Amino acid sequence: MNVEELVRDALRETAAEQPPAGPGWAERVLAVRRRRRTRRITAAAAATVTVVALAVAVPRLDSGPDDVRPAGILDAGNTTSAQPDQSPPRDLIAAGRTVLAAYYTTQIEQRTTETGIARRTYWLLDPGTGRYEKDTRWSFVAVAPGLRTAAVLERTLPARRIGLLDLATGEVERWIPVRQGVGGLAYSYDGTKLLATTYDGHPDAQEKSSSAEGDVAWREPFGETPRTGFVVLDPAQGTAGPWRRVSTEGQDLNVRSDLQFSRDGRLVQARIIGGRDGLQTFYDLTGAAVDAPADERHLRSDVPARLSPDGTLAALGLTKEVPDGSYSSIRDPRTGKEITKVRGSELLAWVDERRLIAWERSSGTEEAYEPRLALVTIGSDQVRWLSGPRPQADALQRPWEPVFARR
Repeated sequence: MNVEELVRDALRETAAEQPPAGPGWAERVLAVRRRRRTRRITAAAAATVTVVALAVAVPRLDSGPDDVRPAGILDAGNTTSAQPDQSPPRDLIAAGRTVLAAYYTTQIEQRTTETGIARRTYWLLDPGTGRYEKDTRWSFVAVAPGLRTAAVLERTLPARRIGLLDLATGEVERWIPVRQGVGGLAYSYDGTKLLATTYDGHPDAQEKSSSAEGDVAWREPFGETPRTGFVVLDPAQGTAGPWRRVSTEGQDLNVRSDLQFSRDGRLVQARIIGGRDGLQTFYDLTGAAVDAPADERHLRSDVPARLSPDGTLAALGLTKEVPDGSYSSIRDPRTGKEITKVRGSELLAWVDERRLIAWERSSGTEEAYEPRLALVTIGSDQVRWLSGPRPQADALQRPWEPVFARR
């Protein structure tokens, strides 16, 4: 019995208890279902008309228990999907609840003889096929926990609206206008809030430099940023709060100086070069500078993994290199005391309380100094390669960078 027969049986069984649905109702429901390629109807033949209607409804912007995406990506378990022969990846990379939700490459677009813009091109995970698909519409993408929605900015930065993109359909479900130009986006840990970093100039400006040997390189101008502040948005309601200014006076900053939420979403964290507390400072949601929270005081904002899922461990920077790999520090987030070391030259994302995804270099190969995504475990020197080696950057093209999200 196919899906359409199951639906018709369910309708017949409940017809006596329900008011007439109107001519062609079931066919209209099924037509909607066919247009939504990632929808599926449960195999319960005795489902009521109400359940059937919910199963084919337009998806919410947040993920929940009635999410109808493919179970292979939605259900986490402890499964690992590795593509050690792919760089950049074509097929799903995931470990436990952590998924490579997207990645991007960067191309330098020269504006004058000495200035340019770093343009990103994104590949987004298609939850229906488990493959990464190129999407050239966006200059910046942040993927929400649950891999249901991504917040996106259009090509011209700073942007005056934020899109909420349905990753299953590739369509923007909602646009949220903002008064201040936006250049960066970040979700809170629980996905209920979205932070937009505002700029009054392009956050990806580049300048050209040449070595004595004539080699040309492009890099961010250092010391100043066009960052102006932030806006907190409610993605479920599609609303934006008031703009908050954040001062950059007396600070040495990169041009792109995006903000992100603290773990509990009550504060906003920024990277500061050479500050008293290392590489980060915090603001409350009005933009006022405040002390770092106790469990994030000893973190570094240049280490993406930050706190473990239960908040008891902190991922810190590279501390040791050996012929066959690298080691990074794991510390107590409240005291800063080192607890142990773990393989990896850059810790990118926690998988669970003992495992992380890291950039790590392989040994014994021609690509020994080209890093690969690796699954590393506290208490073990073993690694599991998740991607192939990432090639070195050239003068105008930079290698792919991962974007992780929790499913």
